[in-house]
Amino acid sequence: MSSEVLWSAPTAERPVDALVRVPGSKSLTARWMLLAAIADEPTELRGALVSRDTRLMRDALERLGAVLSVEDGALQVVPLPPAGEHPAEPVEVHCGLAGTVMRFVPLLAALHRGDVRFTGDEGALRRPMAPVIQVLRDQGVEVTEHGEPGHLPFTVHGTGSLPGGRVEIDASASSQFISNALLVGSRTERGLEVVQVGATLPSLPHIAMTVETLAEVGIEVSHDLDEQGRHRWRVPAAELTMDQVTVEPDLSNAGPFLAAAMVTSGTIAVADWPETTTQPGDAYRELLARMGAEVWREEDEVCVRGTGEIHGIDADLSEVGELTPTIAALAALADSPSHLRGIGHLRGHETDRLHALATELTKLGALTVDHADSLEITPGPLTGGVFETYEDHRMATAAAIVGLRVPGVQVVDVATTQKTLPDFVGMWLAMLHTDPPEEIEDVPAPRSPAEAPA
Repeated sequence: MSSEVLWSAPTAERPVDALVRVPGSKSLTARWMLLAAIADEPTELRGALVSRDTRLMRDALERLGAVLSVEDGALQVVPLPPAGEHPAEPVEVHCGLAGTVMRFVPLLAALHRGDVRFTGDEGALRRPMAPVIQVLRDQGVEVTEHGEPGHLPFTVHGTGSLPGGRVEIDASASSQFISNALLVGSRTERGLEVVQVGATLPSLPHIAMTVETLAEVGIEVSHDLDEQGRHRWRVPAAELTMDQVTVEPDLSNAGPFLAAAMVTSGTIAVADWPETTTQPGDAYRELLARMGAEVWREEDEVCVRGTGEIHGIDADLSEVGELTPTIAALAALADSPSHLRGIGHLRGHETDRLHALATELTKLGALTVDHADSLEITPGPLTGGVFETYEDHRMATAAAIVGLRVPGVQVVDVATTQKTLPDFVGMWLAMLHTDPPEEIEDVPAPRSPAEAPA
């Protein structure tokens, strides 16, 4: 392994004291971009995240015919043109590691008249995609699979329309399979009835986020239980007009900075925290308080102060699984063991996060055992070492948290944080090295030729 790919996680020399502004939510940016692409009129998105994932979404939408541009700091989206009478030339969509692209866009591609091939990074080829493919086939759309069944790569043979009606989805592996159908449901001919038939339903707040996003543009999605007690949603066929949208800041990305307050016995304030939100990151307020932090709200800011104590926690994170790496990093530094439950679905994220966290935290000295659906973390004396990230942005930020207290943590490929937080390293160093109080804000990196849509 070349030392050129290692980043030395800085150790805190004093308590942090900073105001942090994180960029727009990746999850909300993806949803708004897709809805803008199928709207009836152009849309302006303010505060949209600029990161690898959202560049991949932009590229996908542009390849399908939408026109996206930046004017005065806002993303302007001209929607997809109507499907023509004759098939368009075949196109290829590269999903990278973006779950929102690989799971949201294929159904949209069915509204495109022509062949759309979906592929991605090597890690993406291992992520489950069978429920997306099944929904397409249930809607009468032909799909050709080119590799292992139920995975990328595959080609959607779009006909320009979707009939709608009832679809059954096993969303045990990811709530994105439900959001995928709900987002495009209004563009089906009869509307869509979506029934969850899997044994579990992780990350329900992300589905609530999708439902709320649709409600904001006038599409009311009903949610109830069917006669067998299964979750059911109904999306009407409807016009979609958005005009202008402001994207909330990404509260999950705020987590590592809030954790830094606990690790260093300092204070971090995160600006523009919404009063009410469906983002899973809002749960940090309760979780960090349970682990020993002082947490309060001050106008539009949420503030966390470290008390010098970090307690272990027994918590069901099934609805907020993406917070697990940050909570696990804190648990490794805690004064008692932790048990993080309900997170088996994280095995199908950018990497198998349960196995990855168990491996890397144990290497540093915190005995971490991954069970089928949980992590048990027993703190111990920690030492530095190489912390693999497995091309997973949240593994990189977890390593940075541990590194605040443990000298010598070497992070592999910290650039993977560009997936959702383009200037994570700059923000992290500013938090540690500037004179308090200092405002820290992400500055999106310019699009390089390699990242720009073809």
